[in-house]
Amino acid sequence: MASAPQSPLPLFYKDLMPLNSRDHAKWQARSVDRAGWVGSQHAIPVTVDEFAQAQRDFPIVFSAGDNPVPLALMGLNEGVNVFFDDEGKALEEFYVPAYIRRYPFLLARLNPNSENMSLCFDPTSDLLGEFEDGQPLFAGEEASEHTKNLLQFCERFEEAGQRTQAFMDELKKHDLLMEGEVSIQRNDRPDQPFIYRGFQMVNQEKLRELRGDQLRKWNEIGLLPLIFAHLFSLDMMRVIFAKQSAQGKGPGAANAQSADAPISIEPANS
Repeated sequence: MASAPQSPLPLFYKDLMPLNSRDHAKWQARSVDRAGWVGSQHAIPVTVDEFAQAQRDFPIVFSAGDNPVPLALMGLNEGVNVFFDDEGKALEEFYVPAYIRRYPFLLARLNPNSENMSLCFDPTSDLLGEFEDGQPLFAGEEASEHTKNLLQFCERFEEAGQRTQAFMDELKKHDLLMEGEVSIQRNDRPDQPFIYRGFQMVNQEKLRELRGDQLRKWNEIGLLPLIFAHLFSLDMMRVIFAKQSAQGKGPGAANAQSADAPISIEPANS
């Protein structure tokens, strides 16, 4: 349901190239009204900086495996996205995760022995090129204001990524993650629930067992609100399931008669 990307390159990226004034002096960046790169992706990485906004629209879960990352679910099934159509056009107003807005740029370490990171882009994207219109990437040999803003955005994203890793380290240190299971029962099929697994969630029983001084510390540094944002967001599973049914996507959509779907969220069976 929510596996972390396994490709050597991050999700969406097919190739990487460093941006430079020698090769890309005349290049411009297009403005588009759709995110075609999102396609049918159902799980998008999010940082802890986004939890407060993202939890209003998406369930926030953690990917399976030993190195989990937070994911915003745009659908409950592989290949299902209820917020974008197949061409990447938004179907409604919602918070667009920074991971989507960052594409086709990202910061990458070109030399593994160096701490320096360079602004790179996916050359297979049709968002950059020698177009007649758009935002210029360079002014002579200097980066344009547009490129400087892109660099700043990517730098902030990396910083948020570090905070996210620190949050995940705390969850793992205290063994708070467990395998999750979501059981969604529709009124028209009460005896045939839809079961979703393949993700991790915070174990609320272990959370309640934490010492008070640890909880106070987490509250002071802002970690406790992040945990609650994740837990509260899980109720959005019901909303996403209803959207899938209404759009004719996902299992059982063809026979959907009601968008009112009671939901229970439980640990996975041993």
